[in-house]
Amino acid sequence: MPEPEARPRTILHVDMDAFYAAVEIREDPSLRGKPVIIGSAPRQGRGRGVVSTANYEARRYGIHSAMPISQAWRRCPDGVYVRPRIGFYAEISGRIFDIFRSFTDQVETLSLDEAFLDVTASRRLFGTGPEIAARIRQRIAGEERLTASVGVASNKYVAKVASDLRKPDALVVVPPGTEREFLAPLSVSRLWGAGPKVQTRLTRLGLRTIGDVARHEPGFLEASLGRKLGRRLHELANGLDVRRVDPRPGRKSLGREVTFPEDVEDRTRVERTLLALCEGVARSLRGKGIAGRTVQLKLRWDGFETHTRQRTLGRPADMTEVIWPVARELFREADDPRRLVRLIGVSLSGFDRPAGEQLGLLDDLDDDPATSGGESRRRLAKTMDTVADRFGRDALKRAALLDSNERGT
Repeated sequence: MPEPEARPRTILHVDMDAFYAAVEIREDPSLRGKPVIIGSAPRQGRGRGVVSTANYEARRYGIHSAMPISQAWRRCPDGVYVRPRIGFYAEISGRIFDIFRSFTDQVETLSLDEAFLDVTASRRLFGTGPEIAARIRQRIAGEERLTASVGVASNKYVAKVASDLRKPDALVVVPPGTEREFLAPLSVSRLWGAGPKVQTRLTRLGLRTIGDVARHEPGFLEASLGRKLGRRLHELANGLDVRRVDPRPGRKSLGREVTFPEDVEDRTRVERTLLALCEGVARSLRGKGIAGRTVQLKLRWDGFETHTRQRTLGRPADMTEVIWPVARELFREADDPRRLVRLIGVSLSGFDRPAGEQLGLLDDLDDDPATSGGESRRRLAKTMDTVADRFGRDALKRAALLDSNERGT
């Protein structure tokens, strides 16, 4: 078993409370007190999308992230269903992470609304771990009018459990040396790596709490669960986690996909959907200040058979005009016109700074986004992003995304 460090670290796990839903309620106070579900609105109880986030009022109905939207509707047909605005959330997330980095550069990104912070080296400047956590929560509340739950502990695992224990809007501190006592009464479901099947096996062994797991010898768990998992669960149950906060970017790809309400034969409709997805991905990339080098297409047929194709670009891209032609070509290469399309998706990986940000003073005279980065096009795109964030995604729309009725033909 790993030995605890002589000088305990101070780790914060910050988790925004129902982030996407909280942002929408902040923007529209009339939603306050209502069950708010972020995800494509079901049509008469039908739909193939999933829930992105649900606020705490909606969670009382048993609604949770990744639940099929149709199931959420059956549980709460009177809820408010809001389409996600990932670009907008990313912009707010960026400001929140700027708050984190004003206290430490040791920030490990887990998602738009969740991060680990190692503030060990910041204590002399900003105070104790709980004091830093309180200041972060105060700044998020004051600057963004949102709430965050924070766990403070000597390692990542215990900090994560602590932040989740009394949500929403909570600060839970686990002093060094009390980790095992803190974890002991909690359910084994809170052990990392203990999914439903492992929980069932632990229950059969008579182990229902984390304290039950901690009290047994590692060999007992290894014999029942395998050497690697058994030893790992025993370490966690004893409050031990030697992993460091890793400030390297955590996200490996950024993408969007759509499952059609009904399987689609019309390739024009599929390509229009793909264009909209490319636009959404490009907008999210710009909101994060990053660009991607590799475009990947995801295509699923009516029989659930799934294909992927990818291509690496000559330079990182964050513009629809660069991403869309490549995605369309990948789709046409993979397409089988005899099959119905169930799902289409596009993602980018291999992140870097946008190519246009590295150009010289006169490079924006060439307005070809594929060759120069197209700074004037990027400025226009960012203006459109701002309009969409303020007035909704449909405030400005490409002509190619309009149907015939919208075009007036």
